Amino acid sequence: MADKRRRIRAIRVPAAVLACGAAALLAGCTPISGTNESRSSAATGGFGHVHGLGADPSTGETYAATHNGVWLIPTGALPDTYLTGAQRNNVSTPRQIAGRAQDTMGFTVGGPALLLASGHPDPAEQPALNPPKLGLISSTDGAETWTSISLQGQTDFHDLDSVALNNGELRVYGYDAGDGTVTVSDDSGATWLAGAQVELRDLAADPSRPDRVFGTSSDGLLVSEDSGDTFDGVAGAPRLLLIDAMGEQAGGGFIGIDPEGVVWRQDAEAGTWTKAGQTDGAPEALGFVGGTEPWILAADRRGIVASGDYGASWTVLVQAEQ
Repeated sequence: MADKRRRIRAIRVPAAVLACGAAALLAGCTPISGTNESRSSAATGGFGHVHGLGADPSTGETYAATHNGVWLIPTGALPDTYLTGAQRNNVSTPRQIAGRAQDTMGFTVGGPALLLASGHPDPAEQPALNPPKLGLISSTDGAETWTSISLQGQTDFHDLDSVALNNGELRVYGYDAGDGTVTVSDDSGATWLAGAQVELRDLAADPSRPDRVFGTSSDGLLVSEDSGDTFDGVAGAPRLLLIDAMGEQAGGGFIGIDPEGVVWRQDAEAGTWTKAGQTDGAPEALGFVGGTEPWILAADRRGIVASGDYGASWTVLVQAEQ
């Protein structure tokens, strides 16, 4: 990344945590203190806003990151083409993990059994963290416990994405909506450099080209080819609200949904966008899962839904509260 960027000073955390690269993160570090694992999920009053959706093929778990914690999502209604080969859980209703109601605004599956998140702590834990900003946190046990990696008390990323680098580290992209800055880490989130200041709704990095990251904005789809240092408009692209990268099994490329709920698919080779299916209204969140079919997750007016055919048909996994 360019040396001209402004380095973001992080609050000092234990050396063992700062030393955690991608491999060490998978092994786990010191958990955040003050977690509240006994609270009933009934006390949350449901999801609130759904900020992010994702699934971990290594564990078979599907997650919703919400205003009221991270939830385990039942997927038993889906065929074996969803998370093909993974041992899926047998939950029949959504479960708030560890009874923790943190406002999980930024969320991404960073690798096998590795979750990355940001946002605000559980209201019961906020007196211990002032300002109440989580910075970057990680979990290697399915969101049961979380580790503080960096920027605690300084930043609450409203969006996160990560891609693997050749040296074994993760490049983590974070969007700090407080000052509209795209920030980038090349050491799995330990240290950060500030990139462009731009108003974004969602961002998605290209797994095959780590220097490329897309962002959705009110002015249309934007792309950076220099690791978030600068952004330009994407000619011919639809005006997307949400975007995510598709896996190699789906041929690469990206999936997006516009403000009217239309699902768009980008062909990785040609770079062109094709109109596909439709959600029920403008969705709150989108996540690409994959499998032997191109499964995607969305949170729309029906609740949390899944599609294996780019939105032509949907299965409701969690019914929205009426």
